[in-house]
Amino acid sequence: MATATERNGTGRGLGARLRATSKVLPEHARAHNRSLVLQHLFHEGPTSRADLARATSLTRVTISDLVSVLITEGLVEELGTRPGQRVGKPAILVGLRTDAYQIVAVDLTEHGHMRGAVLSLTGEIMVRRQLDIDGRTGDELVDLLTRFVRRLVAAAGHPVIGVGVGSPGIIDLDGRVVEAPNRGWYDVPLAEVLAERLGLPVHVANDANTAALGEFTYGGATGSMLVVTVGAGVGAGVVVDGVRVHGQRDAAGEIGHVTVVDDGNVCACGRRGCLETVLSVPALRSAVEGKSPEDSDAALASAGRVLGVTLAPVVSALNLTEVLLSGPRDLLDGPLREAALDTIRQRTMPAINTGLQLRMAALDEDVVLAGAAVLVLSAQLGVS
Repeated sequence: MATATERNGTGRGLGARLRATSKVLPEHARAHNRSLVLQHLFHEGPTSRADLARATSLTRVTISDLVSVLITEGLVEELGTRPGQRVGKPAILVGLRTDAYQIVAVDLTEHGHMRGAVLSLTGEIMVRRQLDIDGRTGDELVDLLTRFVRRLVAAAGHPVIGVGVGSPGIIDLDGRVVEAPNRGWYDVPLAEVLAERLGLPVHVANDANTAALGEFTYGGATGSMLVVTVGAGVGAGVVVDGVRVHGQRDAAGEIGHVTVVDDGNVCACGRRGCLETVLSVPALRSAVEGKSPEDSDAALASAGRVLGVTLAPVVSALNLTEVLLSGPRDLLDGPLREAALDTIRQRTMPAINTGLQLRMAALDEDVVLAGAAVLVLSAQLGVS
């Protein structure tokens, strides 16, 4: 049987889909049905109309109508008959035109630069770009981001269906940055501003939540996991039983500003001893600078123990199956990761920590870019 990777013609396999969290109302039925068809084609590859009807529990008439509309829109195409079929009328396969449209994604996780890419619908990166931030914050950073995205859109080889941005901070479902101290953004309607300037749909979400989407859809992560992003700051994205957790005020996973050290260093948020003052990339670089390999390992292990203490109650409360770290491997994948896992195991029950994995994100440095692409796929096509 063909794997998801083989079916979609890309080196990156497609994972599970997010579980629906809201009831479908009658007026949303057509959009819901459209999403069901696109979801199936996205994850399973080329399929006949009859098989689509069986897989989605929709009538053949409904499927025929939807497929015709999607072909007219240029999202779906007929691919001929199924190879090897000899009995009965040949079934014509239809498939998602994954090479006909592209997505622009931007990752604002890093302290000194922004990373961007043009991706195919299956998450394959076609173009990469990077731009130094040079200390810009506030409106200056929004202006720089706008210019950066324009260059990415110009570099695309196919029509761009939307732009996805993963940014540090608390960000609501409309793409408004409620609070991002490291970027100097407070109550900034970032998605709206960029959409008006670019003339394209723009979707903005917290970088850690975006990383969780990327790992869940493209990285093969389980349905109950936490992704910890380590860059200019520290954040976490949470998926429990296939549902991305938002929280009451869209701040779920905001662990970077939990106080973990009494009378510690001053944080960008104005308080002292936040996790970011210990675990962010600038903090970790400072901790190992000029030290011997042994002392560097000890410093990283110390930071790992702080992370483990912070995560133990989260892992226990949610009964997570895995925790993923996203950030520089030279800092995270070694003494820090090992110390964090040991600490979690010491502080939780065997029923919680047996089989628990704490590993590096499968998508490495591309995890937020991949997740930003999923933001667009989900919003524009109903695919996740």
